Amino acid sequence: MDNNTSTIAIIVAHPDDETLWAGGTILSNPGKQYFIVCLCRKYDTDRAPKFEKVLRILGAEGIMGDLDDGPDQAQLPEHDVQTAILQLLPAKHFDLIITHSIYGEYTRHRRHEEIGRAVINLWHSGKINTNELWAFAYEDGHKAYLPVVNEDAPLFYPLTHDAWENKFNIITKTYGFAWDSWEAQTTPKKEAFWQFKNANQAQEWLDSGNIKS
Repeated sequence: MDNNTSTIAIIVAHPDDETLWAGGTILSNPGKQYFIVCLCRKYDTDRAPKFEKVLRILGAEGIMGDLDDGPDQAQLPEHDVQTAILQLLPAKHFDLIITHSIYGEYTRHRRHEEIGRAVINLWHSGKINTNELWAFAYEDGHKAYLPVVNEDAPLFYPLTHDAWENKFNIITKTYGFAWDSWEAQTTPKKEAFWQFKNANQAQEWLDSGNIKS
């Protein structure tokens, strides 16, 4: 991460996404001003208090929303997702925004995909302001294996043992996932991101993708 990058917003669907997909990067770059937007589970009596503890561990500020996250994962209108983001994200310039891929990180979670698309469209329309955008770069071979980094991603960060151990402890000890849980087994030892230097570049990626409905 560039030393000139000081203000960073991380926009995710759920409490734990910030740690699973970017926790090592956050822990390896202390002293930055992190603001984490979690769009779901504001009123979850288990996950919401844990998210607040994680913010303190990560040295970040943050906020939660209550975007629908029901088990049926009904598709949300993009306007609703964009509105939820704008209501939670501070109206300021960020050096960097990190969020979900338009394809999600595994097969499949609709909210991840919807948030990735909404962030790009908000940036392209000038409703959010950032120097660049990173999108999580993971894949699971269409459920053939646990999520791993996409080797084609331009930004690729193997984590030190200490960074990964701290990240794993957040997942298992703070969030409380069992060691044999999907989350604990997934916790990546490498992190990767798609990188977009301007909104037009990100919009081209979105427009050219085979987006699922």
